Amino acid sequence: MPRFPVAKYRDVIRVAKKLGFSFYKMAKGDHEIWGRPSDGRVAIIPHQSGDLKRKTLKSIFESFQISPEEFLKLKKGK
Repeated sequence: MPRFPVAKYRDVIRVAKKLGFSFYKMAKGDHEIWGRPSDGRVAIIPHQSGDLKRKTLKSIFESFQISPEEFLKLKKGK
């Protein structure tokens, strides 16, 4: 089983845009709310430097409805 991916804010945003999400508004602190109009899904993404925590990434993947493997494919552009 492959290791859980490591990702930065920019990687997550790149994948979010590929999945049809767009920036909606700023939330509390440095968090951003991204939404997908086609099905009404919402993802909360922290805008921070450095790697995102695994637990945070797991929550984002659940919001995107993708697996870590799918994230890596989208991140690489395949």
